[in-house]
Amino acid sequence: KKKGFTMSAKKGVSEAARLMSLSKSATVRTRPGVPLAEPRAVTAAEAHKVQPSTESTTETMTPWDGWFSSFVKTRIGEGRYEQLRQLVLYRPDDIHNLDQMPKPMTKVPISKDGKETAMFRYPSPGSQAPVRMPQFNLDNNEDPYNNSYYTRDTGRRKDAGLAKLKVALLPQDDPRVAEMVQQLEDGPSSSPGNKGKFATGPSDFDTTGGLRATMSTNNAALEASLDANMPDHLPKPTWWTKQDEIVDWHESRGLPVPIGGTGFGLVPREGRIARW
Repeated sequence: KKKGFTMSAKKGVSEAARLMSLSKSATVRTRPGVPLAEPRAVTAAEAHKVQPSTESTTETMTPWDGWFSSFVKTRIGEGRYEQLRQLVLYRPDDIHNLDQMPKPMTKVPISKDGKETAMFRYPSPGSQAPVRMPQFNLDNNEDPYNNSYYTRDTGRRKDAGLAKLKVALLPQDDPRVAEMVQQLEDGPSSSPGNKGKFATGPSDFDTTGGLRATMSTNNAALEASLDANMPDHLPKPTWWTKQDEIVDWHESRGLPVPIGGTGFGLVPREGRIARW
């Protein structure tokens, strides 16, 4: 036991001496706030004293890359090699050498004249704006986890008025058309919703009228939500306030009323001559 204890103690002392030696070496080579003279592996004992390097090594990790091209160039000459390269290679002037991931030292032109370039991961994450986190008012029962899109997808909304116009152009004495008219007047009959009565019992967690869960969603609440999210910033044409004036001008001259009004000059004579 005494011998074993002595051996363990010696081993611990030697390990401590090794760490102290590394610490002194790190202190000599690197001071706090000063980066390493050259990129190297850092031990745990000196990690807190070493400032991380701001850039990676510029020495290539594949020095053998391009040896065959250099060999052929020295044998046949640079001019013939360039002709052969343009003939054989696919996209020979690709700056990435057809690599899917650009190399860190590759300068990618980002301007039309090619003078302004960017390198790997530009702009860097540290130079980008911070992430914008959405803010929710929990006091007003605003649900931060409600990310439903169908409740505000006005672009795919079916226009009931347009459907009625299409049906109005069909023969009204056809029983099938009468059935379609009745369906449009009654509205959608599918997806009535479970009125908050789930298999586990009634629930009142949903404040959106049933749109929070799949089993409780219904067409009435959906239409109300789409109405609330309809865009109200649609621009109007310049002739919007002169519609009556445009109609009266054409009707007084016996001309067909066009769709909208130009107001940006007259059509040239050549454009008004019919060509057959």
